Amino acid sequence: MLTIAPEIEVLARFGRALADPIRCRLLLALREAPAHPSDLADQLGISRTRLSNHLACLRDCGLVVAVPVGRRTRYELADPRLGHALDDLRTAVVAVDADRTCPDAQEKGCC
Repeated sequence: MLTIAPEIEVLARFGRALADPIRCRLLLALREAPAHPSDLADQLGISRTRLSNHLACLRDCGLVVAVPVGRRTRYELADPRLGHALDDLRTAVVAVDADRTCPDAQEKGCC
């Protein structure tokens, strides 16, 4: 049986988190500043239920953490280096070819 190195597992987990546009927008919003779910839902223009599902995914992936603040919960990136990684990925992709799009994975079997 083939074993996957921990580094590859972590990169794959990060890639799965980035595979959804809402999660990408959420990570980029949290890159700017920690925020409460209600504020994030308003900022992203999505329902709180939908946001909650995406936050749970990002928490399970270890990319964001929930911080209790009184009776509310604030979310932030689990590590400040994730913000730098997001910036590096964005600039690298734009530098390579900003006009390219990834075809639908189901149609083309890509991504």
